[in-house]
Amino acid sequence: MGTWDSNKKLKMDSLLNTSFELFTSKGINQTSISDIVKKAGVAKGTFYLYFKDKYDIRNRLIARKSNQLFGVAYEELLKEDLHSIEDKIIFMMKHILVELSNNQMLLSLIYKDLSWALFKEAMSTNIDAGETDFLHIITQMFEESEVKYRNPELMMFLIVEMVSSAGYSSIIYKQPQPLDELIPELEYAVRGIMREYEIH
Repeated sequence: MGTWDSNKKLKMDSLLNTSFELFTSKGINQTSISDIVKKAGVAKGTFYLYFKDKYDIRNRLIARKSNQLFGVAYEELLKEDLHSIEDKIIFMMKHILVELSNNQMLLSLIYKDLSWALFKEAMSTNIDAGETDFLHIITQMFEESEVKYRNPELMMFLIVEMVSSAGYSSIIYKQPQPLDELIPELEYAVRGIMREYEIH
């Protein structure tokens, strides 16, 4: 990586890290672009080299943080002796939920926007070097699976939406159950969805 590319990455990382800190401490509506650039120590024009507005940086931040969550879960998955895609999806779901329960600031930022559509769009257009290519890994897992599914993308959309919404309520409000009690129920539901989508 050349000096210019290195400086560009440093500035973008600084903007993303600063926006995460401000969005989680003040809230996105109370955070201005001026707040972000001042705290990051860059010019306002620099912000617009990388992002259209604060919602663009929020979306990119959500994609990056979601990708990091997935990357850690995937690294842990590789240490396990799991063969079915169903077991792999369940393992990653549990790992990500536990990580979010241990980092509620991150959960507060991404929970409403932890959507398959936003994540897919952000990752397919903005993947950075060094980030896990989430979409490629998931696609490959389905392609290599002995069990085939009708419309796997729609199936994953339904699973992500259900798990993120139920997980948030459980972690933040302990409703309808605390997370340790909810996880077996989510596993049951995810397995049910995946089995309904199997092609026989």
